[in-house]
Parts: sequence; structure tokens; C-alpha cells
Amino acid sequence: MSTPLNTSMFGWFQIIRLGLIQACLGAVVVVTTSTLNRIMVVELALPALLPGFLVAWHYAVQMVRPRMGFGSDKGRRSTPWMMGGMLVLGVGGVMAASATVWMATEPVYGALLAWLSFSLIGLGVSACGTSLLALMAKRVPDERRAPAATTVWLMMIVGFAVTAGVVGKLIDPYSPQVLLQVSAGLSVITALITALCLWGLEKPVDAGAMPVQNAASEHLQKQNFKEAFQEVWTEPAARTFTVFVFMSMLAYSAQDLILEPFAGAVHGFTPGQTTQLSGWHHMGVLIGMLAVAGAGSRWVAGRLGSVQAWMVGGCLVSALATLGLVSSAMAEVWPLKANVVFLGVANGAFSIAAIATMMRLAGEGGPGREGTRMGLWGAAQAAAFGLGGLLGTAASDLAHALLGEQRTAYAAVFGMQALMFAVSAAVASRLRAGPAQRQRLRFEGPVLLKGGSSS
Repeated sequence: MSTPLNTSMFGWFQIIRLGLIQACLGAVVVVTTSTLNRIMVVELALPALLPGFLVAWHYAVQMVRPRMGFGSDKGRRSTPWMMGGMLVLGVGGVMAASATVWMATEPVYGALLAWLSFSLIGLGVSACGTSLLALMAKRVPDERRAPAATTVWLMMIVGFAVTAGVVGKLIDPYSPQVLLQVSAGLSVITALITALCLWGLEKPVDAGAMPVQNAASEHLQKQNFKEAFQEVWTEPAARTFTVFVFMSMLAYSAQDLILEPFAGAVHGFTPGQTTQLSGWHHMGVLIGMLAVAGAGSRWVAGRLGSVQAWMVGGCLVSALATLGLVSSAMAEVWPLKANVVFLGVANGAFSIAAIATMMRLAGEGGPGREGTRMGLWGAAQAAAFGLGGLLGTAASDLAHALLGEQRTAYAAVFGMQALMFAVSAAVASRLRAGPAQRQRLRFEGPVLLKGGSSS
């Protein structure tokens, strides 16, 4: 893609606007994946496998992320894809609530409508989320990437928390009519907020109304999706980072569904205590995110380590903390709460460092394919999250069946996760900063550097 040389970089006002959009995205998703999940299982007494399948399916649909990113690249604008994605997501959310209500009288037809609804949810998340990250990769300066990633993700977490609390109060006591009203209202509000945040964010001149015509830009515009994807996949950094995203997110998501059962079965925690333990983990994640944001700020940049060092170190410390869980499974007395906070800090550090690295690598491969690269990595993350919960619980069940003893079984599963974190660190260490790659692009022709790469 080729854009004018006066393409403006984003300041904090624009970054916060993107964070609000991410919060809106998270608000709709948290209702469909959490609230509707509970209603299906508790109020409607349906098998837990049904909402589990629907959530896994919405991750599977996100395999289209590279195609969505390519569309954003092809059109030279990200904002239409973000707005369109939010609208599709909102429609999917309302349909999912309607399907849940329908299941009370027609379980089969309601389940089919829910399947269609979660397909739309996956498509909406793919279009909006991928284009948002691609726009950040193009417009956020190097020194702001880690703080910007932390800001956007913290705003999404706030969106999760606020929406879950407000919706929980509004639908209590539960009734189908209230659920439909709340779901429709949420979709309308998030669509309006997104439209306001996008207003004037990507000006026509910035999006390529006066493009610099050259052979490189014409080549990119003539490519179809298959050619563009193959070109991105031939980039060593893109392939390496795809493996890292998949491995690290697989390890991260696999622990989510077994940490609380482990605390209850092995350490005798009550349901309330295991919920508090999960809260301590999230607090640790927040601390890790803020630490990377501080290390990446312009005031201390370089003095507390590079973003890549935080990414590699975060994975290594995650492996160490997970080995601590292995020890806790075998020990009678163990500071489990401290161990879980330690794990959360490491998880938060490597995840935000990975997002900042993702933004850097999306631009370093050359302008015009930021969306396609972001889509590739988003698809890897979605596949990891879809498989993580399934593999974590399946591995736990298998270990229990083979080993016949809870402590040893959980220790085996946590040991496997520690190995995945260690492998992720080894893969991340192969990623290097971009001066050499930028020099390669410069030798291929200065025309490639006119596209406003964010690196």
C-alpha cells in the first residue's frame, strides 16, 4: 500500500478512541460467551457441551482473519471494516440472545440459530479486531507501542468487567424479555460509540486519496488473497511469530480451565476461594501489563530492557511459575496464592510485549500488508484459544485416567504447559529488531518505504 508522505501518526487521543472500540467489542463478546453460557446451563438445564461448542466455534470462524485483514489492505482503509465488524458483531449478539430464549421451547431450532449467531460473532470480531490492530501497526509510533497496547487491552478488560456487572444486575431476576432488551440495547450503544470513535479517525487523504503510484503499489493492488497470503507466509519473521503466538497462547489458555479445579481438588479451596484465586491471577496480569508499558515508555525506554526481552523473559518466568504449580501439586504446603500472582505477572508481561512486537512486525515486512499479517497472527491466537481449553481439560482427564491420582495428574498437565512456555521463549528469542530488515527493504527500492510503515 502506498499513502502520502504526510500520513499522521496517532497520539494518545486517537489511541484512547481505539481503546474504546476494543472495549465495545469486548462488551458484546463477554455477554455472549459468559452470560448466555450460564443461562443455557443453569436456567435452561442444557448440556454444558452446547455453549462450549458455540464458544469454540466462534474461535474457529476467526480463521478468516487473514482474509479480513487483506480486505482492509486492499481497500486502503481500516475504519469501514471496523464499523462493519462491530455492526455484524452486534447483530450476532442479539441473535444469540434470541436463540437462547428460543431454546427454552425449541432446543434444536434454537441451537441452530445460536450456531449461526456465533458464526456472525466470530466474523464481527475478526473484521473489527484485525483492522483495529492493523491501524495501530500503521499509525502508532515505536516509542508508544507497548504503552498503547497496554492502554487498549486494559480498556477492553474494563469493558468486560463493567458490562458483566451492569448486565448481571439488569437481567436479575432473569426473564427472556429482559435478556432480549438488554442485548439489543448493548448492541445499539456499542455501535454508536464505535461510530463516534471512528468519526474523522482515518481521513481520506491519510487513507490514500492521493496515492503515490509506483510499481510496488500496483503489484499489491493486483494481488488476490492467495498470492498475498503466500507472500506474507514466505517472510521468516511472520512465520516465526505465528508459531510463537500459537504456542504461547495455547499454554496461556490451557491453564484457565484447570487452575480453579486444581485448587479445589488438591488444595481444598472452596468455590469462593478459587474464584478469589482467579482474581489474584488477573491482578498479576494487570501488574505485568503495566510493567511492560512503563518499560516501553519514552521516559525509561531501553533502561529496563527491550520489548523482546520482556516477551522472552515473560515466557520463561511463566514456565518457571508453572513449574511452581507442579511443585504445589506434590507438596502438602505451598504458597499457592503467591505462585498464581507470580504467574499472572509473567503472563501479562509477555502478552503485552507480544502485542507490541506484533505491531512492529506488521509494518517491518513492508507497507501494504499490515492487515494480512495481523490476520495471520490473529488466526493463530484464535486457534490456540479454541484448542487451549479443550486440550487443557482433555489432558487433565487423560492424566487422571492413566495416573489414577489427582496430584500426579495435575502435575503432569502443568509440566506440559511449562514446556510449551519454554518452547515459546525459544521461538521468541529468534525474533530480532528490525534495522536489518529495513535495510533490506531500502536496497529493494526506496519506493517501498513511502507507504507509511509504522516501523
